[in-house]
Amino acid sequence: MLDILEKIALDAGRAILDVYKAGPSVAYKNDSSPVTEADERAEAIILSGLSAAFPDIPVVAEEAAAAGRIPDVEGKSFFLVDPLDGTKEFINRRDDFTVNIALIENGAPTVGIVYAPAKSVAYTGAAGEANKLSISEDLNITGRAKIACRARSGELTAVASRSHNSPETEAFLAEKGVSSTKSVGSSLKFCLVAEGEADVYPRFGRTMEWDTAAGDAVLRAAGGVTLDIDGAPFRYGKTKQSFDSDFANGHFIAWGFKP
Repeated sequence: MLDILEKIALDAGRAILDVYKAGPSVAYKNDSSPVTEADERAEAIILSGLSAAFPDIPVVAEEAAAAGRIPDVEGKSFFLVDPLDGTKEFINRRDDFTVNIALIENGAPTVGIVYAPAKSVAYTGAAGEANKLSISEDLNITGRAKIACRARSGELTAVASRSHNSPETEAFLAEKGVSSTKSVGSSLKFCLVAEGEADVYPRFGRTMEWDTAAGDAVLRAAGGVTLDIDGAPFRYGKTKQSFDSDFANGHFIAWGFKP
């Protein structure tokens, strides 16, 4: 499965880079979040590829969900897709935007790929093994190296959202004695923890499951853990929520070790 997801993600990345180089036109969805033709082209490629390879596995994808096209996933394994995570970074000509594809089984992300096309790098996770991939200019995989979370040390480094900092985040960092913070956009925050560049990624703010699942899959495969604010494993496939829409996430903390 991961081989197929890698190919699909690279194909989507090619379409995204074409738009990135030409300069995107931007529209806004009902929730005021931006969307570009790169989001739409990439999602079409991903949905086509997943349907051909895995016709029996439903897919929850960001743009389709925004249009009301959401399959029934209750009690089922399913894919979560964000065709272009970090659209604001993409629009502002920053390179840390990603393609995210993850498989959810029994509420947990078990297979995932995060591909950053403008950085020529991808991260994968499955079956307890995480890898960092080097991507050539012609979009072929030229290197593959295992990655793992680093051991806990006395001083903690956090990675935080470039666009969504909050007082709760600052309070958490102070409480945990975090000595330094790195800022990056998109699901690359999970990947920095997964490859041992940081220890923790706290997120106090609303996200959607397709924003986090692929990066979370990489982190878990690298030996990390993502917890809700009560300390329970962070789960996916959250529907029929009385306090928010289907597939909306609450606060979470992604750790490179078990706290």
